[in-house]
Amino acid sequence: MRPPLPPFTKETAIEKIRLAEDGWNSRKPERVAAAYTPDCQWRNRAEFITGTTQIEAFLTRKWNRELNYRLVKELWAYNENRIAVRFAYEYHDDSGQWFRAYGNENWEFDSEGLMQRRIASINEHPISSEERKLIWEGESRPFDFPSLSALNL
Repeated sequence: MRPPLPPFTKETAIEKIRLAEDGWNSRKPERVAAAYTPDCQWRNRAEFITGTTQIEAFLTRKWNRELNYRLVKELWAYNENRIAVRFAYEYHDDSGQWFRAYGNENWEFDSEGLMQRRIASINEHPISSEERKLIWEGESRPFDFPSLSALNL
């Protein structure tokens, strides 16, 4: 069981989003994969992924390329066992070039609170280090850090 459980309220949807954000900011594939059903289905850009083994492999590849990754997620909508999220993340590659990615995710949960479907649409562009906005120490975004809306992202 992975609380909060559906059906979601605005408060529990926001809590679920923050837990997911913290997991992704840890950059620990096994921690992130534990939030999904064993047969979870993903669409991440044009890549189709099934199950936690493939999720872990995907995230390992991702975070080997996307260095100093920082992510902020924000509630867009929720209903029963589904949550829609918008997000932005920043990272640099091994040459030192920074990028900012923007996207939307649609999530569907089972009755145990595990995500069974994740559909992500993402685009990104290069930025200079001076344009970075997602800067903090540690794995988790501080609770007083501005939201995406406050950052105009």
